[in-house]
Amino acid sequence: MISYQGVYPILNTTFHPDGSIDLDSQLNLVDYLLESGAHGLGLFGNASEGYTLDGDERRDLLIAIAKRVGGRVPLVVSTGATGTEIAVRASKLAQDLGANMLMVLPPYFLKPGADGILQYFEAISKAVHIPIMVQDAPLMSQVPMPAPLLSRMAKEIEQVQLIKVEAPPTAPKFTQILDSRAPVTLFGGLNGNFQIEEHARGSRGVMPGSDLIPQFVELWNHQEAGRTEEAWALFTHMLPLIRFELQPGLGVSAMKHNLQARGVIAHTTVRRPTSEIDALAVKELAILRERL
Repeated sequence: MISYQGVYPILNTTFHPDGSIDLDSQLNLVDYLLESGAHGLGLFGNASEGYTLDGDERRDLLIAIAKRVGGRVPLVVSTGATGTEIAVRASKLAQDLGANMLMVLPPYFLKPGADGILQYFEAISKAVHIPIMVQDAPLMSQVPMPAPLLSRMAKEIEQVQLIKVEAPPTAPKFTQILDSRAPVTLFGGLNGNFQIEEHARGSRGVMPGSDLIPQFVELWNHQEAGRTEEAWALFTHMLPLIRFELQPGLGVSAMKHNLQARGVIAHTTVRRPTSEIDALAVKELAILRERL
């Protein structure tokens, strides 16, 4: 049985300047993240620009990445959709192509209430036999899921076994869910912005972008070993870049510039409507990299 914990970067999707998939860079990035100590990989999330990928691209990327990883770490695949049947089909396909876990947003176009959210996740759960991570990200989805609802989902829906809490303030929500004694594993997101507090309150993992993974792995190791002072010193050192990348719409581009500067990927191309950082921001980013 897989133990889901640790640092699970959301894999940036790499593109050629014309916007087509750059598979060589994609596989180089996978190698880099595994060499950096990543405990798992997240595919097609927000930092992956999953919202710009069509079904064929998702399928082809998942096949190629699963082959490259070769079972060394778990693959978490985002399969949330605006319709229940679409999400069910996407989830079954991801499972068949090598996903070890699904990360699922609630429907975010016609926003359901609690009953609709339960029905949606129940339908996905009945269609698959791998764990589901509920992505609680109301800043993106505009669908609030209070702690009692998330706890109920974990208790009543068989495959809902993990929750990624991205609803600020995140730390109190960790406590509320765990105090309910729901049988669930909690992960943090938001590019690791609250990793220190979340780990102290019971987080078993974090899902940042792809460009700070050596540092996040070192931070995780400090925290797991109880080295609080070392963890705080490292996190404080990382925080200016984490903060920069949390600017709405600019984080993905910044991550790609950092990865290109390290020689990991060939191009910084993003797909619209993802925003590209401007020339001044590129210089600001270089200063932050030098400080790291």
